[in-house]
Amino acid sequence: MRKTMIESLWRGPLTEPAPPADDAALAELAAKVNRAAQARLGRSLSIRHVDAGSCNGCELELHALSNAFYDLERFGLRFVASPRHADVLTVTGPVTVNMREALLRTYEATPDPKWVVAIGGCAVDGGIFAGSNAVAGGVKDVLPVDLTIRGCPPSPRQLLAGLLALLKV
Repeated sequence: MRKTMIESLWRGPLTEPAPPADDAALAELAAKVNRAAQARLGRSLSIRHVDAGSCNGCELELHALSNAFYDLERFGLRFVASPRHADVLTVTGPVTVNMREALLRTYEATPDPKWVVAIGGCAVDGGIFAGSNAVAGGVKDVLPVDLTIRGCPPSPRQLLAGLLALLKV
């Protein structure tokens, strides 16, 4: 135990370095999203997220949008706890058989106009889990999808750019 502790002190953290600071480009992209939301909806964009059976990789990137580096609340984007307050329904992971009904109920509880965004390769077509007995398929097999954001997982910038593309449709 002592040997492991001493080695960890000398080795340092095993995390990857922080992304380079590009505040101007990030702020410009987020401001575009906010302007598009104001023009399209007349207010900020509210997002409800559903994990339909993912490995959590996409959720980590999606939740990174709320951290101190991206801080999307300052641009009018916010995650809401209830689908009744949402404009956008983001879905990650392949839709498992057990989550199919919950996803349908969440979609039905979301008021119109609403958009559905499939995030990550698994949500798009089932990914590596396609064909499994436990998987109903990708999100498009259960709900109408307005936008797909590919990646395994997609970066927070890709997610932000996707939301902007959704609002410009």
